[in-house]
Amino acid sequence: MSTPLTDHEKRKQISVRGIAGLGDVAEIKKTFNRHLHFTLVKDRNVSTSRDYYFALAHTVRDHLVGRWIRTQQYYYEKDPKRIHYLSLEFYMGRTLQNTMINLGLQNACDEAIYQLGLDLEELEEIEEDAGLGNGGLGRLAACFLDSMATLGLAAYGYGIRYEFGIFNQKISNGWQVEEADDWLRYGNPWEKARPEYMLPVHFYGHVEHTAEGPKWVHTQVVLAMPYDTPVPGYKNNTVNTMRLWSAKAPNDFNLQEFNVGDYIQAVLDRNLAENISRVLYPNDNFFEGKELRLKQEYFVVAATLQDIIRRFKSSKFGCRDPVRTSFETFPEKVAIQLNDTHPALAIPELMRILVDVEKLDWNKAWELTTKTCAYTNHTVLPEALERWPVHMFEKLLPRHLEIVYEINQRHMDRIKSLFPGDNDRLRRMSLIEEGEPKRINMAHLCVVGSHAVNGVARIHSEIVKNSVFKDFYEVEPEKFQNKTNGITPRRWLLLCNPGLADIIAEKLGEEFMTDLFQLKKLLDFIDDDAFIRDVANVKQENKLKFGAYLEKEYNVKINPESIFDIQVKRIHEYKRQLLNCLHIITYYNRIKKDPNKSFVPRTIMIGGKAAPGYHMAKMIIKLITSVGQVVNNDPVVGDKLKVIFLENYRVSLAEKVIPACDLSEQISTAGTEASGTGNMKFMLNGALTIGTMDGANVEMAEEAGEDNFFIFGMRVEDVESLDKKGYNAKEYYERIPELRQVIDQIRSGFFSPKEPELFKDVIDMLMYHDRYFIDTRDLICTSLVSPFTSFPLQNPKEWTKKVIRNIAASGKFSSDRTITEYAREIWGVEPSDVKIPPPNEPRV
Repeated sequence: MSTPLTDHEKRKQISVRGIAGLGDVAEIKKTFNRHLHFTLVKDRNVSTSRDYYFALAHTVRDHLVGRWIRTQQYYYEKDPKRIHYLSLEFYMGRTLQNTMINLGLQNACDEAIYQLGLDLEELEEIEEDAGLGNGGLGRLAACFLDSMATLGLAAYGYGIRYEFGIFNQKISNGWQVEEADDWLRYGNPWEKARPEYMLPVHFYGHVEHTAEGPKWVHTQVVLAMPYDTPVPGYKNNTVNTMRLWSAKAPNDFNLQEFNVGDYIQAVLDRNLAENISRVLYPNDNFFEGKELRLKQEYFVVAATLQDIIRRFKSSKFGCRDPVRTSFETFPEKVAIQLNDTHPALAIPELMRILVDVEKLDWNKAWELTTKTCAYTNHTVLPEALERWPVHMFEKLLPRHLEIVYEINQRHMDRIKSLFPGDNDRLRRMSLIEEGEPKRINMAHLCVVGSHAVNGVARIHSEIVKNSVFKDFYEVEPEKFQNKTNGITPRRWLLLCNPGLADIIAEKLGEEFMTDLFQLKKLLDFIDDDAFIRDVANVKQENKLKFGAYLEKEYNVKINPESIFDIQVKRIHEYKRQLLNCLHIITYYNRIKKDPNKSFVPRTIMIGGKAAPGYHMAKMIIKLITSVGQVVNNDPVVGDKLKVIFLENYRVSLAEKVIPACDLSEQISTAGTEASGTGNMKFMLNGALTIGTMDGANVEMAEEAGEDNFFIFGMRVEDVESLDKKGYNAKEYYERIPELRQVIDQIRSGFFSPKEPELFKDVIDMLMYHDRYFIDTRDLICTSLVSPFTSFPLQNPKEWTKKVIRNIAASGKFSSDRTITEYAREIWGVEPSDVKIPPPNEPRV
């Protein structure tokens, strides 16, 4: 394997970031040394690599702070409508490189660090990922923050500053083992604590109905301490804020215990309050109805709404005194976007504030609330929809339960008047689900309490309208919209694939970074042999580099000439990593059956985390690793097929994996994946997709042309008709010899000789209760399509042309396009290309 270029060597050849000015380099070196000697190592004689990382992070942050202050001043003076994006997850990854790129500092920092005898890439690797999310939903929120800043929107991300993010995954003897993600142990140079904006959040207690109105009394108070992280736009000097709340016990918390002498216990009990922001729930597309989770959801909403209202009332910079006393203009100045149902309590909480605190009448308060709030639905899976038990809700949030009941009563009265006598419809549309226990349907609350409801891909939004919220759509069709997801091209092209960004910039200039639709112009070069060669060379470089990484980290040698066939995402039955695994075994059996036949070498990589309590997902990981053990050690197979499980998949690993991929696996059962965003990242970075017509795959195939996609398997209507007919896996098992062989091998212990019964649960699921149709004709189809995915080595030029067509068609999938649509069609604001003057220039 030839040695790939380091990022530093590559950056020396790259024009897309601009040339580093000598003055900038000298200034960065000076600031770096100041931070190193005076901030970090004043008590020690020796600097560590981590000291160097922190010195550089503080140096880069210095360039942010002036722009950050100036941006906030600009918003206070102009008083634009502000967007508040509420999410229980922000999967940010690393910040250093992204900040350097967005501020246009990367070349200067690279040169300065090089002159100081250090390696920028090594320093970047020291940074911990901010893993405050599970997967798609949390990473989407991070991309949206980048786009909102780049589009000059006055936007704020609000969430929780989890002390422990998504767990670190270790693979031990083929099994997933979870380790706590202590991401803050060395400190976080990007955040700023803001104790002056600390706010009280109330829980428990009871409601007293008085002459002045309802009063929520005898509550337990927890303080919400904000930590602010700057979010820079791309080269426009706009720096927005992500505000994450951390739970703090008030000083008198439980100190009544002191009266009975147990002072020590009283102080220790402060942990009960502070546990609220301790850990991210590691469930993706699965609802866990724990009281602590409900506390987290109310905690972020209650603190955020107080913050929003404070800012609405005072519009002069630094002013704490109310300037606005009327709420009439509230929806004209405030937009609240609910990222799934997790922040749904914003609706009853805003009603509580407007009715109980601000003394507005109910109808006016409801009008303001619905005009302000909008809801994004992220899943159609029934087990993912939040339905809180009424008894838990009543204990924790008694006033909010009264408000939800009132909202529901008025909603039911309206439906009754529209559909007299239709009791079944009333039951289906109620916010309260009868049963044992009685539950509150949070998705229904979101739909009723919002002026806009959107799905995240065209096919998903149609399912939302025609199935999940069909009754609601019939009553208010104007509420329902589609906003197909997108990804930020700054992180997912410029940062992770500088070689590709550079050859595109040579052809198109640099404006495509903020207008990704310009990639369409690459079609002008589809027959340009030099460009085709450049694209192929960049991919090969990325494969070499990732191969070297795998060798170093995993001690695995892989053939860089093989097809890199990759599926990375959360492990879930509906995402069908198991279908991929059955296909690997099929492929293996074909090689064993005819070892002299010519097979295009393939390295299949699967990565992703399983929720700790999700037994089947953990069994799927064990099966993949067990199959890998057999395949990788079979001398007959050699390097025709290699199977690797990528441990601890996370944002920083995605940035290495995605640019190296040839074939992207997007194979969920049609109608289950709301959108997907990994699919877009692979497409933008020059991988071809093998996939089902699900989520955003449908629109990707439409943009690129189905000839440039490997589409297989059932469509939504096929899945529905198979569901109606009744699915019998045994029928396929008996009819298809290759499938029967695969199932029999797993069942007999071929991949687990020491424990032949190990995969019994997997086989039982496949044969008797497979909701996602893993071993149906989709397996046959993927086997049929698969040979067509092998021709990069047989016809590399045609493959690369397909790659170019995919890259050229990926403009639609920029989060800039998605956010522009949210801005215009939901929030009622216009993106701005105004460039705020930098701190060293006078304000206009």
